[in-house]
Amino acid sequence: MNYSVTHTTSYRYSETVAVCHNRLHLAPRETDRQRCHDYRLVLNPPPKLITRQTDYFGNLVDYFSIHGAYRAFEVTSTSHVEVSPSPNFDEMQSEAWEVIRAQARETRRFSSLRHFPLLLPSARVQISEPIRSYAQQSFPANRPILEAIRELNQRIHNDFTFDQQATTIHTTVDEAFRLRRGVCQDFAHLAIACLRSLDLPARYVSGYVRTTPPAGQSRLVGADASHAWCSVYCGDCGWIDLDPTNNLLSGDSHICVAWGRDYDDVSPIQGIFVGGGHHELRVGVDMTPSDEEAKSAASEQI
Repeated sequence: MNYSVTHTTSYRYSETVAVCHNRLHLAPRETDRQRCHDYRLVLNPPPKLITRQTDYFGNLVDYFSIHGAYRAFEVTSTSHVEVSPSPNFDEMQSEAWEVIRAQARETRRFSSLRHFPLLLPSARVQISEPIRSYAQQSFPANRPILEAIRELNQRIHNDFTFDQQATTIHTTVDEAFRLRRGVCQDFAHLAIACLRSLDLPARYVSGYVRTTPPAGQSRLVGADASHAWCSVYCGDCGWIDLDPTNNLLSGDSHICVAWGRDYDDVSPIQGIFVGGGHHELRVGVDMTPSDEEAKSAASEQI
């Protein structure tokens, strides 16, 4: 599946901003199932210099600073991304989750030490006994890992209510767990906490979910802004993505931008500014299959 993605973030300030320094995670990753054929970034007002680096987790990161008085700022990224469907795995033939846990504890079974931070608590993913007890219900002895994570994904989807007013960006995992409400960021952090509580490597994934659903299907939650889900290491099956917000596993309806330990590692736009007073933030995302975009353009020409 080929997609065109436009992500626009606009800031309006009540007072003049003198200077800002920013870090962007907006460039889609290259993965086994995903290729980014084009990525462009437009900033207004434009900075004099933009630098790009690769962070610890292999994400592309843009850095820039703006010096000079302004009261409005806009970031627009456009991407053309090709996503392949995930392989079809037989859940019952996947390895028992205890086997994956044992592999995670053996340094020689991992090709890189980069997996190990994904086993540990992080700033936004703390592990508590109530969360461990909740997770264990889906992981009885010798259960195949794919069957277990599918059930955990479904339980979070069923047990927690999507509510944009219930939490903030600073809400902890334990708070969201007690509320039984939250947004995609909260559900991703909760799933990661559950998995790490059982010594299973899990990472936070930031990206996009298809804006317009196929005919006859419901629109996915989180389609108007950056979306978030989690990914868990499943041995021979590789990394499998879980989207508890929409009760989905790996597929071709999601585009991965970046991954890390939690939201702090992969925030789409992160920075500081001097001045500005109060500010208003608006975010818009449009993720459209390229064939639908071509049909729309053709119809406008008729």
